[in-house]
Parts: sequence; C-alpha cells; structure tokens
Amino acid sequence: MMLNSRLAFASISRNFGLARRSIASLDASKLKVTKKTPPSQPRPNDELVFGQTFTDHMLTIEWTKEKGWDIPEIKPYGNLTLDPSSCVFHYAFELFEGLKAYRTPDNKITMFRPDMNMIRMNKSAARICLPTFDSEELIKLMGKLIEQDKHLVPTGTGYSLYIRPTLIGTTNGLGVGTPDRALLFVITSPVGPYYKTGFKAVRLEATDYATRAWPGGVGDKKLGANYAPCILPQLQAAERGYQQNLWLFGPEKHVTEVGTMNVFFAFKNSVTGKKELVTAPLDGTILEGVTRDSILTLTRQNLDPNEWEINERYYSINEVAERAAKGELLEAFGAGTAAVVSPIKAIGWQGKDIDVPLIPGEQSGPITKQVAQWIADIQYGRVKHGNWSRVVAQL
Repeated sequence: MMLNSRLAFASISRNFGLARRSIASLDASKLKVTKKTPPSQPRPNDELVFGQTFTDHMLTIEWTKEKGWDIPEIKPYGNLTLDPSSCVFHYAFELFEGLKAYRTPDNKITMFRPDMNMIRMNKSAARICLPTFDSEELIKLMGKLIEQDKHLVPTGTGYSLYIRPTLIGTTNGLGVGTPDRALLFVITSPVGPYYKTGFKAVRLEATDYATRAWPGGVGDKKLGANYAPCILPQLQAAERGYQQNLWLFGPEKHVTEVGTMNVFFAFKNSVTGKKELVTAPLDGTILEGVTRDSILTLTRQNLDPNEWEINERYYSINEVAERAAKGELLEAFGAGTAAVVSPIKAIGWQGKDIDVPLIPGEQSGPITKQVAQWIADIQYGRVKHGNWSRVVAQL
C-alpha cells in the first residue's frame, strides 16, 4: 500500500512539473549572448508609458520533456515564432511574473525581492503542468539581461525597469494534455508611474455580479487566463465612473482584491480607539502579492502595536459600509508591483458611494502615504532592508 502511494505521488509530481529537474536543470553558466548594435538611447521620462517601451534585449530558454532546459540565450528583442497549433494559444498554458529593478543613489541597479517572484512563478508553473526551474539560476539570468541594457533603466522616483518573465507551453497539436515543450522568456520595459495621473486616489465599484476567483480555482496563481475575464467588468465599471473593480465573493460579500491588486483597509474602533490594518487572508483565492507581503512586514515592524493591529482576515463590503457610516473607516489602498500603492477615495455600492477619507488637499490617507514612502525608500536604495534588494549591475 505504501509503495502504491509513493508511485502515485511520483506520478502526480511529474504531471505538475515537480520532478523535471532530474533531466537538465536551468544553468545560468551556459548563457549565450548576442548583442544588438548600436544600442538604443534612453527615452525621456515623460515619454515612458507603462509597458509600451522595451529594452534592446530579451532572454529566451527552451525546454523539452526529453532534454530538460536548453542553453539560455540573451539576444536582440524581437518576435517569437510559434506554430499556430501551439497549446498556449488553445488551452492557455501560460503564466507570468512582474517585478522591477531600480537605480540607487550609489549608482547601482537592484531588483526588489526577486526570490519571492520566483517562488510564485514556480507555483504557477506546477499548477498548469509547465516545467519548474531553479529560482536562483533565473535570477542570475535576469541580472545578466539587465546588465546588457543598464543604460536604459530610467532615473527618478516613480521610474524603474519593469521585468516580465513569462513561461508558455509550445507543444504543437490540438489534443489536450501535458505540454512536452515550453519556452521561458523575459522582456524588460523602462516605465514611469502605472497610472498617468501618478499617485492619485481612485474610485472603485464593489463588484458582486462577476467573480475574479473562487475556492479550488487558480486565483492565487499568476496565470494569463485570470486576467482577460476581468476586463469586461472593468469596462462596465468605467461606464459608471469608476476606475476599477473591488472584487467581492460569496453570500457574505467578502472583499478580496481590487482590479489586479491586493487591497488593504484601515479601521478604527470608536470605543477602544485601537486601529486595524486589514487585508484578505491567503486562502487560495488571493494572489500572494510581493507588495502585499512587504506591506504586512513593514507595518508589523514599524507601527506601534499598542495603537495598531495588522490582520489578515475576512471582512465584507457590508462591514466597510457600516464602519464608514460610524466614522470608523480611516483609509484604503491597493497594493501591487505595477502601481506599488494606489490610494482609494470612494467605493460604489448599492447605488451610492462609500467615501474613503483622505488627507485634506492630498490624494491619500496618512498610512497609505507612509507605506508608499517606506517601500520607495527601500526600492530606490535610500534605506536598506535585509536582502530585499538584489544588486544586478553597477553603472
């Protein structure tokens, strides 16, 4: 019985990509580099629309079931060639990550917490039967890619190099099954603020007529298939004057996420005076955000525990509305790699707005502003925080 159980587990592990390193592991030491000449010139910051400008080079690594990971290659940015029957096009064998690199005051370029993104990327790969990889090797390779284009990393707070590792199934044929071929590629994009308006509070529509994720699903994985279905509700919310959706779930109308970001609310108990910063728990429906984790860590380290509680718990839009009516809603903000911290000023629910307090004359509440500053100071190298910043290039 025990032998059968072990054989069954080994079979499941192979199906989910957990045993594939035994063939050929990802190896950064085998990197091949083909340079683009002449190199591009940096664009002015005011021309950097998020995700529309790309650097000179890209990283590609092919994988096959028979051989494992092939030689990594950095080459000039260009089109991919794929068969029209590739499984990525038909059955959504695709996942991605998003992280950033920053210029620091001492002329270095650092990546922010890339180890966290690699852990999540491997979880996503295992879930959809794509190959896993050695996280440290891919971090090294991304560092080499950034080194090639370090002159294109923009300068200034709010500006950075956005890094997009992507893994797709490339098996040809229309049968549904485990891919036996895959392609991992990384592209990078010099970016400014995610929203053209910069650090400006947004209005949300509490959304219970569409569902972003559900128990037993893949809402905690960064799969492309999670994103396309969310665009229509966003367009519908925009028609009613809201910039994004505040996703609710279940009969309790639990708050889960906002748009493509995690979300935080700050409350105050009017009887005890104790404040609480709260976000939804990681129950399989919530994306395990790196910014989310960073905010939880920093607030637990820096906020006075006699004044603040930092909780991961369920809370509903009804609780938000009731506490707002009692003057106990202090502020709210979204958190994610692209926008980092996005303040919220209003939430549409049941035909009227729940107003979220802001600092008079400003675009956020005090905790939102403080959290954004703490993270920016670490990302731009003004403050050191453990091993959160990985140096990848010297200017």
